[in-house]
Amino acid sequence: MTDTLSRLAEVLESRKDAAADSSYVASLYHKGLNKILEKLGEESIETIIAAKDAAVSGDCSDVIYETADLWFHSMVMLAALGQHPQAVLDELDRRFGLSGHAEKAARTAE
Repeated sequence: MTDTLSRLAEVLESRKDAAADSSYVASLYHKGLNKILEKLGEESIETIIAAKDAAVSGDCSDVIYETADLWFHSMVMLAALGQHPQAVLDELDRRFGLSGHAEKAARTAE
């Protein structure tokens, strides 16, 4: 995992027991999973809109910014569920070199 993701995961974990007013992430944890998921949904929509705009304008700066927000809030969600981002990277590694069709067929067969 990249150093940036590792450092962020550590910070997110440290915010779990922090006072709600001490940081944005701590406030999300205190508001609960539904609020975290709401933020994740908002960031998903903002990323989609930014990508559509970038396709027209050729300027990807907003899509990069919004994707960072999406990844960040995804990591908050994972941390809230007791998961580490390494689990996602491990899953991506598992899929590497595997045909998307074969992977989907394997899931369907289960």
